[in-house]
Amino acid sequence: MDTIFHITSAEQWDQARREGVYRGDTLDTEGFIHCSSAAQVVRVANAFYSGRRGLMLLCIDSAGVVAEIRYERGEGEECFPHIYGPLDIGAVSQVLEFEPGEDGTFDLPTEIVGRDSRRSTEAGT
Repeated sequence: MDTIFHITSAEQWDQARREGVYRGDTLDTEGFIHCSSAAQVVRVANAFYSGRRGLMLLCIDSAGVVAEIRYERGEGEECFPHIYGPLDIGAVSQVLEFEPGEDGTFDLPTEIVGRDSRRSTEAGT
């Protein structure tokens, strides 16, 4: 399973659960839902959500996403996954509370760190 991540508010996630699909803040305005890899999500959180509370981290199984996922360049050379359509909540494999530390910065949740290290061990790296 290839997992991508999306940061959202608890309110938006509650609405998605009621409706069965997630649209986020940007699907209607930009045409896609911004996502990140595990290596990118903390940087994104600290750049755009520093100090903000009440956030959720959606762990998305990319194989379960019906809409097209495109990996596109952000600022610089780095590519980010973008979902070009509504996200069926069935593709969300896990939802984690995503709160900043006392200094307002974010760290990767231990559930994600553990998953990445298990994959490395399973792959023999």
